Amino acid sequence: MVSCVYVETEIRQHPRTQRILKRLNNTPVVEIRHYGEVFNPRAQNFRLQKSNPALIIARKHKRQVLKTPKSYGIGGYHNYYFSHMLNCIYDCRYCFLQGMYRSAHQLVFINYEDFAAEISRVTAQHDGEPVWFFSGYDCDSLANEPLTRFVEYFVPVFARLDNSWMELRTKSTQIRQLLKLEPCPRVITAFSFTDQHSHRKLEHGVASIKKRIDAMQALVESGWPVGLRLDPIIYHHDYQAAFIQLLEQIFAVIEPTLLHSVSLGAFRLPKNNFKQVHRLFPDEALFAQNLALNNDIISYPLTLEQEMISFCEQQLLQWIPAEIYFPCNWHD
Repeated sequence: MVSCVYVETEIRQHPRTQRILKRLNNTPVVEIRHYGEVFNPRAQNFRLQKSNPALIIARKHKRQVLKTPKSYGIGGYHNYYFSHMLNCIYDCRYCFLQGMYRSAHQLVFINYEDFAAEISRVTAQHDGEPVWFFSGYDCDSLANEPLTRFVEYFVPVFARLDNSWMELRTKSTQIRQLLKLEPCPRVITAFSFTDQHSHRKLEHGVASIKKRIDAMQALVESGWPVGLRLDPIIYHHDYQAAFIQLLEQIFAVIEPTLLHSVSLGAFRLPKNNFKQVHRLFPDEALFAQNLALNNDIISYPLTLEQEMISFCEQQLLQWIPAEIYFPCNWHD
């Protein structure tokens, strides 16, 4: 639930806005000129807002589609991301979004048609070559689906674009809308996991590992391609046994050869984001670990990171074919 809804006056009467407001009919509504009035001011209390966030409904006027960082992707050459939302309903301590924005409020852009037009324009630029669009960079792609109906709109968009693929990255089990739609082979629902120890300690509000695995299997059985994102790998004294247990739990249900893609990466945060998150949670044990700065990224010392990735890769490749494995090589 949200504490309040802020709505830009320009799009107050937009049908998508009206549908969201109807669903939240008992929530106070405040009109604003521009979302930045609420989302961007300094000296906001992120932790307080996170426990009782507002929803901001707005229009994104430009830069609807952006190029991904070099290390973000699953093998494609042309990689872009687009964000129908900023911020996430979940509260994962390792998430870079906590250090990205001044506000913890959930910001929804409802001008889907403008996003779709830009996606089509970017796709056309590449003259039939495969183009990847990632929708879960600044938010969880599916967590707010009952409110946003993001999937309902964008799956048909990608079904019409022969050389474009979309990744829905999620820790959610909100797959009901996908199950209502005709499966599209170019829409990949990629589920993120950490091991049980890290999930319990760090992923506040996230569905259990079992429930996410069940959601994956329901999509597989309905003909949808799914991906597995083992990211971030968090160091703790028993991480090796915990990672093995996670793989066994997943592959006891999911047939490995039916996965579209698998990626794996160690905990990492951009330096500036790390500073902000550390200020928010100064007592968080995750940030008191032996960490190091490398290329403006805070992660584990290189030797430890290589040891972790090497072990996890070795275990993972006992289950999956190597051709669907895409490591997160952020050092490159």
